[in-house]
Amino acid sequence: MDTNILLESGTNELEVLEFKLGNSYYGINVAKIREILSYMPITPIPNAHPCVEGIFMPRDTMMTVVNLRKCLGMPDLDTEGLFIITNFNKLNIAFHVDQVIGIHRVSWEEIIKPDSTINTQDNSASTGVIKLNEKLVVILDFEKIISDISPETGLKVSEVENLMGRERSDSPILIAEDSPLLSKLITDCLRKAGYTNLIITMNGKEAWDKLTALKNAGTVRDKVHCIITDIEMPLMDGHRLTKLCKADDTLKSIPLVIFSSLVNEEMRRKGELLGADAQLTKPEIGMLVSAIDDLINKSLA
Repeated sequence: MDTNILLESGTNELEVLEFKLGNSYYGINVAKIREILSYMPITPIPNAHPCVEGIFMPRDTMMTVVNLRKCLGMPDLDTEGLFIITNFNKLNIAFHVDQVIGIHRVSWEEIIKPDSTINTQDNSASTGVIKLNEKLVVILDFEKIISDISPETGLKVSEVENLMGRERSDSPILIAEDSPLLSKLITDCLRKAGYTNLIITMNGKEAWDKLTALKNAGTVRDKVHCIITDIEMPLMDGHRLTKLCKADDTLKSIPLVIFSSLVNEEMRRKGELLGADAQLTKPEIGMLVSAIDDLINKSLA
């Protein structure tokens, strides 16, 4: 299946690959996918995490195979299924699924954020739900699934330790991040680094509404010295937010950093075209603080 579908940047759209596990339907952002492969023999690894089936080596690249059924508490697959080969956070991972249904182009506005009854900070594996052809498709949080299996693949919080001790509270930062867990980790790390004046928003639309309100009040340049945005967010994604900010005469001079697991070569080109001032992958929290330092210093000079 061809997953090389390029979307124009900043349109607030994404391509979702729909797949099945048992009788349930799930989705993944096509931007995370490299290819889809038929089942291949897997070499088990002793003492691996229960959700890790083992490794295999397509095209001379060793890759970990994750049993998505086990991650979601389902019984094992009784057929061979397929591998969805992904790349995010600089990792290549194969997810073993039952069946691939197809690709849908949707707007981030159509993705419903699960409420707190099923989407708590520590245990939710879903980032959103979308209605497709009269059925509900759950968009899975693949970053959380992998960080649960291997915590060191998440934010490298230890990188911030050597950046502590500086007073940065006079530089307010607006953050757009829909994952409660990642939002807390990012804000905790920024506060450790001395950035205590933080405005937290849950998606691009909430961030844009806040920026617009501050702009209308004539205080946005005083109240926001830097914007940090994820790419994947319901209602409005980070690329759309970047496009809106950089097209606005008042907001375009505010440094904007894209901080996302999706930052690869292609996504970096898109971000550059939209005017992002810096782009970093999710594990690089120490580099994020350094980038913010540099950008704020330059913008205020």
